[in-house]
Amino acid sequence: MVNEATFREIALSFPEVVEEPHFEKKSFRIRGKIFATLSTYEQRACLKLSVIDQSVFCSFKQSVIYPVANKWGKQGWTLFALAEIDKDLIQDALSTAYQEVVKKTNYRKRNSSPK
Repeated sequence: MVNEATFREIALSFPEVVEEPHFEKKSFRIRGKIFATLSTYEQRACLKLSVIDQSVFCSFKQSVIYPVANKWGKQGWTLFALAEIDKDLIQDALSTAYQEVVKKTNYRKRNSSPK
């Protein structure tokens, strides 16, 4: 089981990550882009994964790790029931989500600079 404090500690351990409110949730961002949200009320996290990584994580336990049930899910946003997963799994998932967003922000940064 992963609690809110453990989730926050892991998410904030990555370079440049900040925590900000996001509607009724907490969001964890790198360079202004969200890679994870945390719903304390639902004891659930939502992470931004690639579609391939989403399918890998969902294969572990589909009843507790599953795509968001709308267009966001088709873009890789994946829900994790924190009471049902262990620390190593959420650490791996957060690292994967963080890297996914860093990769995109680095790409945008490189391609938006004047030449």
